[in-house]
Amino acid sequence: MMRLTVLLALAVAILFALSALVGTAPLGLGDTLAALIGQGDERIRTIVWELRLPRAVAAFATGAALGLAGAALQGLLQNPLAEPGVLGVSAFSALGAVIAIFFGFAAVNSFAVPVAAILGAGVATLLLVFAAMRGAGSVTLLLIGIGLSSFAGALMSLALNMAPNPYSLADLVNWMMGSVANRSWADLLLGAPGWIIGAALVFLAGPGLRALSLGDETARTLGADPRRIRLLVIAGTSLLAGAGVATAGTIGFVGIVAPHVIRPFVKHDPQRLLIPSALLAGIILMAADIAVRVLPFQQELKLGVAAALVGGPVFIWIAARLGRASS
Repeated sequence: MMRLTVLLALAVAILFALSALVGTAPLGLGDTLAALIGQGDERIRTIVWELRLPRAVAAFATGAALGLAGAALQGLLQNPLAEPGVLGVSAFSALGAVIAIFFGFAAVNSFAVPVAAILGAGVATLLLVFAAMRGAGSVTLLLIGIGLSSFAGALMSLALNMAPNPYSLADLVNWMMGSVANRSWADLLLGAPGWIIGAALVFLAGPGLRALSLGDETARTLGADPRRIRLLVIAGTSLLAGAGVATAGTIGFVGIVAPHVIRPFVKHDPQRLLIPSALLAGIILMAADIAVRVLPFQQELKLGVAAALVGGPVFIWIAARLGRASS
């Protein structure tokens, strides 16, 4: 696992360098390296440090959060198709952002949208924690999540349908498609507490996930508390997903794909799956963001669309493979 983690971390470093180099304004390798260490032309330093690096960090942090949350949820629910959106937290987080845009709060304060996204995730989290504290099992939580996602999706469709003007409609559509363009360090600082606390909660649940993979009764005999594990994972993944949506909008499938790729390399161990899945998901989203910047389209492809174009077929392949295995 250590070798795999080191290789993934090396890939992350390479992609950060590429992210600093690639963009609309062509920069030379020497100028970019000088800017990275705070030397060279001031305009190039501004491009690298204020435009490209925040965007790269936003893509990596969002992808890593989704990958970590996906790995934890798949371990908790014993369902390889689980991902952050399955519990409805991502949908409610997106709904919060949509409400802020629809009612014009985004025009009053630039932080209104990310704050509303985090609040939306918090509402869904409270509902799920309440259900978990009343003894809801994995299947019940999954069903509740599907219901929450459907409800939030209906409300977002209603907002699109009732958009007060074309500008609001365009903002709503852009947010729901997902993007890390024009993200600043301030945007990242706003999401950082959610990522840090969420990751800490998920890692605390890691040993319990390994015990829980053997069943609730066996987990109890091993000293694990299934209810505590579920609460840690639900709270942690909710914060991770909420911070991700607050930063990049709605981005799907990354949380499903990364754990599936990593699982054979860690012998299907739910705890050992966490860190490599987070790194790989961050790599996938950073690579996708670099790709949308260099694709020869007149208008930049949205990151959420690019992720769905790749992740959708992979999701179908995973579902089909699981179907054959269970038949």
